[in-house]
Amino acid sequence: MTKKIISLILISMIIFAVGCVSKDIKTEGQNAEDKLKVYASIYPMYDFAKNIGKDKIELHLMIPPGAQPHDWEPTAKLMAKMENADVFIYNGVMMEPWAEKLLNTIDNKNLIVVKASENVKLLKIQDHDIHEHEEEKKHHHGEYDPHVWLDPIRAMKQAENIKNAFIKADYKNKDFYEKNFKEFAEKLKALDEKYKIELSKVKNREIVVSHAAFGYMADRYGLIQIPIRGLNPEEEPSAAKLSEIADIMKDKKIKYIYFETLTSPKLAEVLAREVGAKTAVLNPIGGLTKEEMDLGKDYLKTMEENLETLIKTLGE
Repeated sequence: MTKKIISLILISMIIFAVGCVSKDIKTEGQNAEDKLKVYASIYPMYDFAKNIGKDKIELHLMIPPGAQPHDWEPTAKLMAKMENADVFIYNGVMMEPWAEKLLNTIDNKNLIVVKASENVKLLKIQDHDIHEHEEEKKHHHGEYDPHVWLDPIRAMKQAENIKNAFIKADYKNKDFYEKNFKEFAEKLKALDEKYKIELSKVKNREIVVSHAAFGYMADRYGLIQIPIRGLNPEEEPSAAKLSEIADIMKDKKIKYIYFETLTSPKLAEVLAREVGAKTAVLNPIGGLTKEEMDLGKDYLKTMEENLETLIKTLGE
């Protein structure tokens, strides 16, 4: 074999080897850029995931903005997409009664499932609500109040559960998720401190709400929740229930009834007229509208707005 042929063979081998190395480097780079595919059931879970995952995740909100989370059902198209998901986050405590069915239907053995309310101290539905809404308790929500995120300290535990799942799914970015969680947790602690200080100053403690979404907030800050409806915002209260609430409001001189952005204010307005009260908005943050999200509202900003509303209305 001549020197010329040997040289040509060596050059070919070098080109081939360099090509393989380049290809490997390119592939590794693509993998490094791959984001975790994360599906979050309701807005609070989406918000917490966004704060922790930031640009390392491809985040999807399952329930459309402005939709009621209680009665929504996943589409076949969405379930098919979730077969390629890395992480599924849901609140639990029967907030998403469809979640178990979804998990049993999709074929995704590598999916990391986060029940965000796991290891959070839950509140039982108040006794008077249990008797009033026995069928709802039995068939829809279960024994505990699902609106865990309305207490910033419980919300912090939910966020921690999400952070732990991201680390499990993407360990190489562990420090990134830990740092983001720590920053978000500090904001939640500051929010809690602000609520404690401001609500300790108000003279009135009772909040009449359109549905029983604010039990954790009331528990945390020493308020007394008086719900017109139970945990289902679509449920119609009985005439006896409305009469009972009207009597309580007159007796305690309660000046406000709080309704929500996703439900009709009509019932709250009718009851307010009946007792000479006013209405105000308290947002349970289960689902922000598209308009609210476009305006840059998020969990922290909406909780701040709720606090401003409470300071103004409970201080009168």
